[in-house]
Amino acid sequence: MLQSKQNPHIKYVRRLARRKFREQEGKFIIEGVRFLEEAVQVDWPLELVLYTGGTAGQARAGRLLDKLHRRGVPLLAVDDKLFRELADTQSPQGLLAVACVPAMGDMDPRVWAAEGRDLLVLVDGLRDPGNLGTVIRCADAAGAGGVLIMKGSVDPYNTKTLRSTMGSIFHVPLYPVPDLESLLPRLQEAGWKLVVGEPAAGKLIHRCDLTGRVVLVVGSEADGVSALVCRAAGERVRIPMPGRAESLNAGVAAGIMLYEAVRQRTR
Repeated sequence: MLQSKQNPHIKYVRRLARRKFREQEGKFIIEGVRFLEEAVQVDWPLELVLYTGGTAGQARAGRLLDKLHRRGVPLLAVDDKLFRELADTQSPQGLLAVACVPAMGDMDPRVWAAEGRDLLVLVDGLRDPGNLGTVIRCADAAGAGGVLIMKGSVDPYNTKTLRSTMGSIFHVPLYPVPDLESLLPRLQEAGWKLVVGEPAAGKLIHRCDLTGRVVLVVGSEADGVSALVCRAAGERVRIPMPGRAESLNAGVAAGIMLYEAVRQRTR
């Protein structure tokens, strides 16, 4: 059983709390029985699992640990107090894993279209982890082919973002966008239409055709969508709000836009 903070595995997990190190290593941390079950269900690559002695004795967690053992995932028991220091949740469940960020390959809009993916979400400068997690979860539920994440957005592998996805992180591809200026013309050349959600837009979302190859753009609540994306937009739309609220949070707005696309595609 691991009891020392100086153990190399413990030190490595601690360092993964920092975004820079996560990006450098291509790894992230997942916590809890349900989250780990989701990862196992889709055969997500796991490098290491830490667990407490009490957790191993619980029926559901014990079955999960048996599955992981049979798959050859290294399992290490950790002292309860030390585990609580590693965990990000207030009431940790005694299970924590080091997971691998998947290699996404080239960002090629023509390939996406050829694979039958015709609905994407572009996240532009979204900084709230809960909002980004909600966007990813809604994209998963709506059957979107991926979420494109621009520079300046919160890290999708932040523990708060991960919890907000409720496991959808394992179901919908996430594409970091290192160079938006080169991606935008490639999207247009491949027949993708950018649809920007904007509170001041003249057109209502349900009057916009969302049945073709569509990229729904969601900006931050504070700054909206960047000028570069706005210039490339095929359509600017707003969500009807007959009530007195001035705006919706980005996660809710993304969900409404995605489900308008679903509604149009299932008529």
